[in-house]
Amino acid sequence: MLMRCVALVGLLLLSNTALADVAPPPAAASAATTDTPGTTSTGTQFTVPAEWTMHVAGNKVTLNPPEAGAQIVLVDVKADTPDDATSKAWKAYAPAKTWPLQVSSDVAARDDWDQIRVYNYETSANDKRDVLAFAYRHGDQYTVLIYDMPTDVGEKRASQTRAISDRLLPKGYKRESFNGRKAHPLDAGRIETLKAFVDNARKAYDVPGIAIGLIDQGKVVFAGGLGVRDIGKADAVDADTLFMIASNSKALTTLMLAREVDQKKFTWNTPVVQVMPSFRLGDTATTKQVLIRHLICACTGMPRQDMEWVFNSRDATPASVMKALSGMQPTSKFGELFQYSNLMAAAAGYLGGHVLYPSLELGAAYDLAMQRQVFDPLGMKITTFDYEKALLGDHATPHGFDVDGRTEVAAMGINDSIRAARPAGAAWSSVSDMLHYVQMELAEGLLPDGQRYVSKEALLERRKPNVALGTTATYGMGLMVDHTWGVPVVHHGGDLAGFHSDMLWLPEQGVGAVILTNADAGMFIRGPFQRRLLELLFDGKPLAQGDIDAGVKRLKAQIAAERKRLVVPADPAQVARLAEHYRNPAVGNIQVDRSGEHPVFNFGAWHSEVASRKNDDGTVSFVTISPGSDGFEFVMSGTGSDRKLVLRDGQHEYVYDEVN
Repeated sequence: MLMRCVALVGLLLLSNTALADVAPPPAAASAATTDTPGTTSTGTQFTVPAEWTMHVAGNKVTLNPPEAGAQIVLVDVKADTPDDATSKAWKAYAPAKTWPLQVSSDVAARDDWDQIRVYNYETSANDKRDVLAFAYRHGDQYTVLIYDMPTDVGEKRASQTRAISDRLLPKGYKRESFNGRKAHPLDAGRIETLKAFVDNARKAYDVPGIAIGLIDQGKVVFAGGLGVRDIGKADAVDADTLFMIASNSKALTTLMLAREVDQKKFTWNTPVVQVMPSFRLGDTATTKQVLIRHLICACTGMPRQDMEWVFNSRDATPASVMKALSGMQPTSKFGELFQYSNLMAAAAGYLGGHVLYPSLELGAAYDLAMQRQVFDPLGMKITTFDYEKALLGDHATPHGFDVDGRTEVAAMGINDSIRAARPAGAAWSSVSDMLHYVQMELAEGLLPDGQRYVSKEALLERRKPNVALGTTATYGMGLMVDHTWGVPVVHHGGDLAGFHSDMLWLPEQGVGAVILTNADAGMFIRGPFQRRLLELLFDGKPLAQGDIDAGVKRLKAQIAAERKRLVVPADPAQVARLAEHYRNPAVGNIQVDRSGEHPVFNFGAWHSEVASRKNDDGTVSFVTISPGSDGFEFVMSGTGSDRKLVLRDGQHEYVYDEVN
């Protein structure tokens, strides 16, 4: 759905540092053993990922991962328009099947490209496939990238597809780099410029409220809010307003583990089963391989498996989350591919808490460990995992899109679901508290009074590369290090329903920043915020505003295109075909409520109105549309008394059976 399409486009347009001129590799089908630079027929630069094969035929380069039926195709053409260029590229590619165009729109041009246009194609859920095209223009010459991937392959190899595209650069072009430049101070003028940029972006994307914080040379130079906590109300966001920080919780969890390394409870290389003998993955051999560092490195090959706690959260507990891991297996080798597992991150936190407080329930032990090892020492006085406490105080309300793209208050049901896996992303925090954390990171483990809080060695181990994210970014332990613009930027983002955030710091410049937003559109502001900060520090080219302007137009076009396919309220004839009750042992129950104008799927811990959609393959889907819960697709299957609904994520399929 919308967010998956946006994520794919974002992945394939991620910018990284420049590539020197190289000769094209031979027109062979042998797999590269390492990432290998190459050029197209007109000299456009790209990267062949390790284990991928490359076939060159005239103006066409086809790149294939090891899995069959997946490809990225690069085609050089001359054309008057991007539409014409893309049409020619499809003719050159000549796949066995093509798909209708859903929507096309420009994204902000950069890297010496004069224009970049993105094409999303309409695939049906049962295709289990994503298809996009990107037309890059330099003068009258185009290089068109066609992405044609099974969904499971695309998710598993996302970091490698980024490697192909993040160095897709015109012939001879070397990307802007800030390496060696002295950073300007974040003086009053630059702070006001950055605040105005964020506030204008907030208004353009209709985000009710944003909090930002800035550090320069170890000192907080700004902490405050823009906009309001709740749409239509006057309460302003301030530095102490609580937001859910989602996956930014992971770095706080690994900080707790770093403290335990210092306390000699274990080392980063201690096998997990030595510390927690009950820990299990899919088989004994896999379980034995897992070291402490592997739990939160996104490097073990364990895929996302979020649906099981998102949909079955009413009865979920930390113990049931740990048990769920016992049925999981990696889909790639250790250290081979970036694969993001919230359940593994949850296990990291619960292990850390269990080591300190073995007599306590896993969740209680983790909460106490985080309070005593992280929040209290760092002076994070209002950060909490206590939802009830957070919701009684100065907190931001989450917001999402309704079916027509209007910003509305989002329900908290999905956000409640992360409680059972809370080390992965359930913390509430504020800009004021998060700045204490970023200050400590910039000081490499020292507190403001000079006291050593955590050893430099244990702290920095969390930033060391465990797996590649494209060609110039790596993932450590709950932290990414990105060299896109020639200077290291350490950061991590967080995403939950209606809450999207980022924290970042530049170790070499002593600069840090935090941005917290209270609407789903906030996810589109984080990247431009980081870029605008770098522009102000290093006199960079003004790219960030173009990202905002083009991003708003693209988002509106995407929402409108998807809305055309939906029937709202859902088609009564299709609703009549639904059973009253469905169940899947892994993801729980669906109760179908037809009592109101809009049919509702009730999942127990949360619910959503649904729209219907007739797919191009003749199937019918029901799609959740309530703000914050939107975008989950259930395909109707079966007949008579054997009715089914099918839910999928990137690498899993869940079949709900009718319950009589």
